[in-house]
Amino acid sequence: MSPDHAYRWLMEAGAASSRDGFDRHVFASILAVAIAQSGEEQDALARTSGLDGAALSAIGQEMFPQAAAALAKMAGADRPAPGPEEKSIIDILLMYAAGPIHFVRPLATLIARRCQEPRHLWQDLGLRDRGELSQLMERHFPRLKARNSGDMKWKKFLYRLVCGSEGFSLCPAPVCSDCNDFASCFGSEEGVAQLTHVYREERV
Repeated sequence: MSPDHAYRWLMEAGAASSRDGFDRHVFASILAVAIAQSGEEQDALARTSGLDGAALSAIGQEMFPQAAAALAKMAGADRPAPGPEEKSIIDILLMYAAGPIHFVRPLATLIARRCQEPRHLWQDLGLRDRGELSQLMERHFPRLKARNSGDMKWKKFLYRLVCGSEGFSLCPAPVCSDCNDFASCFGSEEGVAQLTHVYREERV
């Protein structure tokens, strides 16, 4: 299933949900790219999303009622345990989260798992652009958004916090302004959204 197809399927399955439209869009985007990746790699959705069948079913029931059973089935066997860095990112996100734990925990887990992919974080989450990622952080992790006052790239920022919590530095420069690679942390995050066709249709 392509990311576009998966996104449309989920949003249609959530048409009757009372959940906020932006939150449904965020979860549909993240799950859509995870579903597409699981198909490409012939792997379980639990590995590409970080959520097991029970968690995917619960999210489905809240966000996409008509797809809840299918999401649980796509999860496959037991979810692989998160690695140390991934678990640290989950812990950091939860430390700064706002809202009920039954909602922010799976969101933090999804973000941490998608952080393992190679592109900009907003792309790995299937979002339209970096602005949507900032909106997501402001809404559900507002104190973390405030802490990223310099607007560092989110994946770099999260890993910098992980390194700090583990007692070593990601960068040898004492402050970012002294770093020779400043642009890699604060430069432009231009790129193509993974759900290009869906977003292009929405603009028509």
